[in-house]
Amino acid sequence: MFSARLPISICTAALLAASVAHAADYPQPIYVQPPVIEEFSGWYLRGDIGFSNQQVGSLFNEQYSAFDSVQTVDKGFDAAPFFGLGIGYNFNDWLRFDVTGEYRGRANFHGLDIGSVGGFFIPDRYTGSKSEWTFLLNGYIDLGTWYNVTPFVGAGIGFSRNTISDFGDVGISTCPPALCTSDAHGVTASQWNFAWALHAGLAYKVTKNFTVELAYRYLDLGNAKTGDLVTYDGNVFPPMEFRHLTSHDLKLGLRFNLDGFADYSRPARYHHQPQVYTPAPPMYEPPLRSRG
Repeated sequence: MFSARLPISICTAALLAASVAHAADYPQPIYVQPPVIEEFSGWYLRGDIGFSNQQVGSLFNEQYSAFDSVQTVDKGFDAAPFFGLGIGYNFNDWLRFDVTGEYRGRANFHGLDIGSVGGFFIPDRYTGSKSEWTFLLNGYIDLGTWYNVTPFVGAGIGFSRNTISDFGDVGISTCPPALCTSDAHGVTASQWNFAWALHAGLAYKVTKNFTVELAYRYLDLGNAKTGDLVTYDGNVFPPMEFRHLTSHDLKLGLRFNLDGFADYSRPARYHHQPQVYTPAPPMYEPPLRSRG
């Protein structure tokens, strides 16, 4: 009896071993962690400070028609600070937009022109200051990131309220030898103009939610003019016009993603890859036999 069962047990063990060996030949499922793509942040706040280097294309006054010719010798502005705030949105990882409001501080103006009439030369020396409130809608293209540094370019359009304050005209042509102001009480004059800008700079991502910018901006501010020029004895002359105001700005900006104010960061996005499940092969079970 014992000798009859021994071959059956040996065969069963051999079949089980063969089944296990055959199962090992099947490819086993391997779990691969999908790559994590850090989601770009949406809304952000920004703040900017900087200095302006401003120019005026030309000066004009209706009184120039009384001269044979007018030569402008000097028409410059001193540097002045500006401060701005804005809110923006990252449309995707390379395109973003923001709306900014900016106060541009008073830039002192100094000018000199010389009119010629009948062989006589009549100089006029000008003083005053200019300031603006400027509002722009800007778009930027981020050009790639290397070691957390992202170069970018951009453009903006909007409006600027240009103000001329404390304008003075000292000369023998209209105010000899007193000082003319925008009116008898020194009231300033302002006007709204279309404005546009070009941007270029570098952004350094300090953290996920905080970025520092160093940028250059070319800004076209339109025109400005004074109030009526009033002499010390009450004579009134037309305003002085400042035509084609521009500025070369250097600015430092800070951007704060609104994610930084949350208690948790935005969820990461995954690239989902289809997982193929290969079931293990069935194990061989020998048929049941009776002992009888």
